[in-house]
Amino acid sequence: MLKKLFYICNFFLIILYLYPGSIIGYIFYRNLYKQPQITNDFLGLSSNHFYTFFIISLIGLFSFKDLKKIINYLILLSIFLELSHIIIPNRSFQFSDLFGNVFGIIVSVILIRVFKYWRN
Repeated sequence: MLKKLFYICNFFLIILYLYPGSIIGYIFYRNLYKQPQITNDFLGLSSNHFYTFFIISLIGLFSFKDLKKIINYLILLSIFLELSHIIIPNRSFQFSDLFGNVFGIIVSVILIRVFKYWRN
């Protein structure tokens, strides 16, 4: 069940990242060029990207036993999706977004390891 949720989240994440505009901005503001902001950015990172990859990483890390593979997949996915913004119209590559992606993954990995250590 959790693996299916992970695959569904991945599918929607890829669509949201590769679409040349903000689908969520259109839903909330009727404006493809306005991106909703969950919280203010922090530490020079995009908070939206941090939250997104934090949640999808938690789901992935709980879904699969091979943590190395899922961590590598998530990092490569975050890099690929952010680099794709270089060629997608109305999108732009930003290091703060990339660092938010990776930091979200790192924080989720730390939490999972602490949880598994505490549980044992």
